[in-house]
Amino acid sequence: MPLIEQFLQPLPHGITLSCRAAGQQGRPVLVFVHGFPEAAFVWDTLLLHFAEPENGGYRCIAPNLRGYERSSAPTEVSAYRAKHLVQDLTALMAVETGSPDMPIAGLIAHDWGGAIAWNLANQHPTRLQRLAIINSPHPGTFLRELKANPKQQAASAYMNFLIRPDAETLLAEDDYRRLWAFFTNMGGDDWLTEAVKTQYREVWDAGLTGSLNYYRASPLRPPTVNNPGAAALELPHAMLTVDVPTLVVWAMQDAALPPELIDGLDRYVPQLTLETVADGTHWLVHEQPLLIARLLSAHLV
Repeated sequence: MPLIEQFLQPLPHGITLSCRAAGQQGRPVLVFVHGFPEAAFVWDTLLLHFAEPENGGYRCIAPNLRGYERSSAPTEVSAYRAKHLVQDLTALMAVETGSPDMPIAGLIAHDWGGAIAWNLANQHPTRLQRLAIINSPHPGTFLRELKANPKQQAASAYMNFLIRPDAETLLAEDDYRRLWAFFTNMGGDDWLTEAVKTQYREVWDAGLTGSLNYYRASPLRPPTVNNPGAAALELPHAMLTVDVPTLVVWAMQDAALPPELIDGLDRYVPQLTLETVADGTHWLVHEQPLLIARLLSAHLV
């Protein structure tokens, strides 16, 4: 029976990622990438599932992204730009496969992890055989909606709170009251048990600055009086195309990411499989892990 391993993985460019993994090394590799304000532990159920021989017997690994848990946390905001985050993942993939040229079997990502995965798949399509995205907007549709759709601008207004210099202090107040609200305000929270809360507290107690620096480093946020945000950004089509077989799972009750974000997605992703979940929220990985496992199994064959 597979077990969850925990270890620190140094990478050649000086970053160390704390990782959770299951399955034998040398098997085809699946990499799972978390979002905000989460951590690698959210994937444990799926790591164990896909490490089982009857479910593919994969080598499954979930890194804590830089700035999270015990991973390296550079102090400069610029260290959290997309190119550095992509470099972390491609370096980890090379360690796990034993070669910078051998593709992994699949990259599975949610939220901020998906933002990195979209970039990686665009820049390094030969490094992965399959891509799976769970409620993480493609940069092309996200930019479009942030520029022109007041509904998306309002839904993403929290981003401008997260870039405040005092955001760390405010989020930590009253036993992380505002962070718990990210779960309860963006959908159901039946899964948010005391045991799960303890796991989250351990991650957040390690520090919040790194995770907030993702937002500070990104221009993809609603415009304000003092900052044009997405309104000042133009991205060429070549930076947005993904030529990899891609599964997008979209929970339709996501309060932060409305369904308009999947409109026109096939313009950027020609090999697209889109699955919508009518009753799912942004926290679908917690809410319906067996559904995610079933959809991923069909995609990975």
